[in-house]
Amino acid sequence: MQHITDSMIDALIRPEDAQTVLLDAFQHFGAGRAAMQERIRTEAGGVKLSTLGAVIPDQQVVGAKVYTTIAGQFSFVILLFSAVDGQPLASFDAGAITRLRTAACSVIAARHLARADSRRMALFGAGVQGCAHALQMSRTFDLTQISVCDPHADAARIERLQRDCGVAVRLCGADEAIADADLIVTASRATQPLFAGAAIRPGTFVAAIGSSLPHTRELDDVALARAACIAVEWRTQSMREAGDLALADPAVVPAHKIVELAELVGGQHPGRQSAEAITIYKSVGVGLEDVAMAGLAWRLLGH
Repeated sequence: MQHITDSMIDALIRPEDAQTVLLDAFQHFGAGRAAMQERIRTEAGGVKLSTLGAVIPDQQVVGAKVYTTIAGQFSFVILLFSAVDGQPLASFDAGAITRLRTAACSVIAARHLARADSRRMALFGAGVQGCAHALQMSRTFDLTQISVCDPHADAARIERLQRDCGVAVRLCGADEAIADADLIVTASRATQPLFAGAAIRPGTFVAAIGSSLPHTRELDDVALARAACIAVEWRTQSMREAGDLALADPAVVPAHKIVELAELVGGQHPGRQSAEAITIYKSVGVGLEDVAMAGLAWRLLGH
């Protein structure tokens, strides 16, 4: 059984390829032709084991992602099987897949929920995921500025981000970052809201992707209350895991406001309905994404 490394993934898969295969996977899921397993977390002695998976017959793959969390650090592996004969196909280092698929899904959501004329992006957290989002968003929208709010980001990281994205990048505080933002991406380790929801400009799209834990949040109740709709990957898992939603006053997240990504890409929900609407995408990461990405890599290797 072949093992596929992160460096192989980076050499094989372009962000655009990731977006295409994930769009296809969510369309299959929305049509009832794919299924997911919720994430299960098991912990002892400060060591956490997490598992999640999916079955995607139309892409001929089934698999599971397994990872550990120790002192806040993640180590990922994906196991991929054939959906045709059940045989194991490959194992994967899943760091690169996780980075690529998370940003790709935010882009898919943004295509339905952000204004096409979005030009300025605020980025909270310039780590691995934050930088991946900046790169993919800058390739999707004609950005003129990325404002980074991250106390740990140094000048070298800002220069590298500016070079990679081809967009002017500046470091600033939270209030300044969102003052003129059309897109906001939160990719932090925050446990409490990062900024006042009242300060979000009308017409803004927010991708909150930093947490999948029910006791942490990046957005406050005001931001959620002002949103015309809140997109999630899968209600079953998202409403249980996303602290932004689980900790919110139920009155600000009524059921009719929550829409699944599959409903957006399948046309069951219209997405953005006015230029002034505030829209939110809350990601926790689901097994469908990991398995679809692993299957793509397997096929690109010529199998």
